[in-house]
Amino acid sequence: MDSLLSRYDALVCDLDGVIYRGPEPVPYAIESVEAAGGAGVKVAYATNNASRPPAEVAEHLRELGLTTDDSAVINSSMAGADHLARHLHEGATVLAVGGDGVRLALSDKGFRVVTGLKSEQPAAVLQGYGPKVTAQDLAHVAYAVQRGARWVATNTDRTLPTAQGTAPGNGALIGAVREAVDVDPEVVGKPGPLMYTMAAARLGSSAARTLGIGDRLETDVAGAHAAGMDCLHVLTGVHGPTDLIAAPADLRPRYVADDLRALHDPYDEPRRRDDGWQLGAARARLDGEGGDACLEVRGTITGQERLRLVLAVLWEGVDTGMIDRTEAVNLWVTSK
Repeated sequence: MDSLLSRYDALVCDLDGVIYRGPEPVPYAIESVEAAGGAGVKVAYATNNASRPPAEVAEHLRELGLTTDDSAVINSSMAGADHLARHLHEGATVLAVGGDGVRLALSDKGFRVVTGLKSEQPAAVLQGYGPKVTAQDLAHVAYAVQRGARWVATNTDRTLPTAQGTAPGNGALIGAVREAVDVDPEVVGKPGPLMYTMAAARLGSSAARTLGIGDRLETDVAGAHAAGMDCLHVLTGVHGPTDLIAAPADLRPRYVADDLRALHDPYDEPRRRDDGWQLGAARARLDGEGGDACLEVRGTITGQERLRLVLAVLWEGVDTGMIDRTEAVNLWVTSK
């Protein structure tokens, strides 16, 4: 059986929750990605975190032990600046809210960047995450939007995994402004396809031969799917098994693994049989419907393989109307 990595020419990895959490690496991530590069697979990094410039992020990756160039990092600030460059003239005034990555991306596209409201009304606002964003910054976004500025958000991630725990993300800050202006921003980061297509273009790979890797269903998985890529979901970040089980069809990854070591292991996918689903020597099936449904798993199987097998069974049960998503989660919890 071939390894998962052998099926692809390139990887587009998320960062927070996949490669690192705060300043520290995710277990097994660095050696797994380094081994992928050593095997000739090209790697890029696409992150919704817009707070830091790509060069700073790349330096962090090198400090963690990864061999990478600055150009391998694509963040949602770059996607936002690229989007605005298609709609505004060069030199237009844009209000930047977020970290240094937001300001640098706009400057690189030739915009006149301001960080507060003075006498001049900006043509647009690019709002991204920054650890030092203040209530006054959010008020400036609201005032500019109310006066007609185009409002672009780098991303709407509600939370951000850190070494200390889960912190509010850019989506929480966007939500605060939305309450004041009663309109929605244009969102350019994940789950949109732009960062994935930018990454594939830089790597010289097609979507079909590029694997997206992430830890969030509504951003990483959805973004990879929007770009026409398969996705590996790793259980090292935000979304765990119950989130996967409850996921609607458009947010389900093709691959699921405990961590990035799975790239180098043989990857067996569940197969449909007449009497249920099979993975290796194990079989699973769903008997009954609704609250009376029963999940049966037989055979020896590892923990992550069991999850893959059960996902196939429960997703089919939800899609065919035998059970709803809440019942699927309950079956998983009670079967462990």
